[in-house]
Amino acid sequence: MVVMLAGTLVVLAGATITLLVLLLRRTGAGFGKAAGPSPEQLEEVHAELEEVRREAEELRSRAEREAGEILRRSEAAAESASQMRREVEAETKVLKFELKELRADLERRENRLAEREQRLDEEARRQAERARKLAETETELADRRADLDRVAEERRAVLERVAGLTGAQAKAELVMEIENQAKREAALIVREIESEARREGEKRATKIVTLAVQRVATEQTAESVVSVLHLPGDEMKGRIIGREGRNIRAFESTTGVNLIIDDTPEAVLLSCFDPVRRETARLTLEKLVLDGRIHPQRIEDAYERSRAEVQELCVRAGEDALVELGITDMHPELVTLLGQLRYRTSYGQNVLGHLVESAHIAGIMAAELKLDQMLLKRCTVLHDIGKALTHEVEGSHALIGAEIARRYGEHEDVVHAIEAHHNEVEVRTVEAVLTQAADAISGGRPGARRESLEAYVKRLERLEEIAQSYEGVEKVFAMQAGREIRVMVKPDAVDDIQASVIARDVAKQIEEELTYPGQIRITVVRESRATEFAR
Repeated sequence: MVVMLAGTLVVLAGATITLLVLLLRRTGAGFGKAAGPSPEQLEEVHAELEEVRREAEELRSRAEREAGEILRRSEAAAESASQMRREVEAETKVLKFELKELRADLERRENRLAEREQRLDEEARRQAERARKLAETETELADRRADLDRVAEERRAVLERVAGLTGAQAKAELVMEIENQAKREAALIVREIESEARREGEKRATKIVTLAVQRVATEQTAESVVSVLHLPGDEMKGRIIGREGRNIRAFESTTGVNLIIDDTPEAVLLSCFDPVRRETARLTLEKLVLDGRIHPQRIEDAYERSRAEVQELCVRAGEDALVELGITDMHPELVTLLGQLRYRTSYGQNVLGHLVESAHIAGIMAAELKLDQMLLKRCTVLHDIGKALTHEVEGSHALIGAEIARRYGEHEDVVHAIEAHHNEVEVRTVEAVLTQAADAISGGRPGARRESLEAYVKRLERLEEIAQSYEGVEKVFAMQAGREIRVMVKPDAVDDIQASVIARDVAKQIEEELTYPGQIRITVVRESRATEFAR
């Protein structure tokens, strides 16, 4: 950069000198022609000199500026080069440090490898020494074994000469004698153990069952398919019957329960084999009597409210049963199904009461046997849960209940106890066995069950199932203790001719499949309603 600046200054100086020479030559030429310069020539020369001086000054200024710019660029380049040099030096230091660390690490690894190689060499030497000693020991043992075999052969030869038997014969006789003696002793021990176990098992089982039955408070079963509702006065009977009996017909069609109004003072009877349906009808009629306004629309409204109330009572009954047993973590659907069993009976025995009683018995037996009491109670309280759906789902209540329990996340032992409590599935666990025992104890105690009610309920349920199996049927009610069946059909799916055909087919199927006294009347009801609101 400095060289370039000097060159520029030389050029400027040369240009200035050239201009001065030109001016002098021009002046000298004028002087030769005249004695002296004229004022005009002098002014012209002065003007040209001023012009040359001004141009020279501009050239100098420009040269100085360019020189300054060149100097600044040189300084910037020098600073940049210095910065780069410092960065390179810093990176070089870092790389040198890392290289030093790598060399140190490599050195440490080499030292560790050397130590490991040394240890391996020592271990190899020890193994070789051990192998040598083992080989020597093996050789020594082989020699001793050969000596022992030789001595044993000599002794056997001596014994054979003395006893007159070969070694194989003597061994066979000895083995046979020991075997026979062991069998006799083992048979005696096994017989004694079996007898003792049987006596102890029977004694303990009797004690456990007796204690369980003694500690459980039970109730006698009373068969009832009739509910009585007391009225504030006999004039209420007329309101219940309605004009030309329309209220009583609407009530029976809506609830599926027989409403019996006789000369009993201030009381009416509700008759139905299904306890849930009968309780719903009782609450419906109770609401209608309290309100005083009885007509078909009010009957339907009261019936819907009563159904919701019965459902709530079922949930509460299930929760109370679980609280009594100390069970807290159960799916809400299982609690609801459990509560519905409050209104169902099995051979006259209340199913929910039977489950709670069985669970108490199972818990006592589990405590005596040092088993999980809560698991046994859970198995037993759910073993008849399928009875809540037997009128809705086909199949045995044991398999239905097992499927429900599995669906709602119950333990596999609980599911197995439910499906095996009537031996429809082979019993595999002790929990299933104790569930069967508790079920049998609860159902087999005196006064627990009666056969007649169960057979009657099954016959009515079968009547409803037959009628419900036909297409287009909406609801079916068995009335008058099974002497009448009312079949409600969908008006948009069944016409009047098909209604007659359904009645005839149901009657024919009942005649072929069931045995019953007297006759059964089948009534098919096809009702169309048109509703509009005046606003």
